[in-house]
Amino acid sequence: MTFNPGEQARTPSSHPLLSYADGIAATWTDLLILAGRVAVGWIYMQSGFRKIWDMAAVAKSYPARGLPEYMAYVATPIELFVGLFLVIGFATRYSALVILIFTIVASFSSHAYWTFPEAQRAMQHSQFWKNMTMKGGLVLLFVTAGGRYSVDWLIRRK
Repeated sequence: MTFNPGEQARTPSSHPLLSYADGIAATWTDLLILAGRVAVGWIYMQSGFRKIWDMAAVAKSYPARGLPEYMAYVATPIELFVGLFLVIGFATRYSALVILIFTIVASFSSHAYWTFPEAQRAMQHSQFWKNMTMKGGLVLLFVTAGGRYSVDWLIRRK
């Protein structure tokens, strides 16, 4: 049994009073997947793009997070290119899994709010839970794949 996001979008809600959103989901499935995919991919792509221009400085910040410097030279290109892959919908499921692992590591190495001084704890708490939300979006992209407006769709059709 294969997952079809369009079919899933046509599945009725739990109650008829909630059915208005069903029509929107069914009608706009492909555009909504595109919008979600671009939104999720964009945050990674722009972050990686910003970091790649000064990799040495980024690498120097890694030991304070409990990571070896060389990991910056692995993580930053992953962030940039996998973010781009999500934006264009290339290898969407694999991209979602790779960046999900990246985000798990980033959450616990860079945003472990419980280890920060009180003055920084609230900001890191927000960053940690923002990452948790992004992980939810990545799981949904893994399930839905790239949708009709993706490189995946174009490749599959040939």
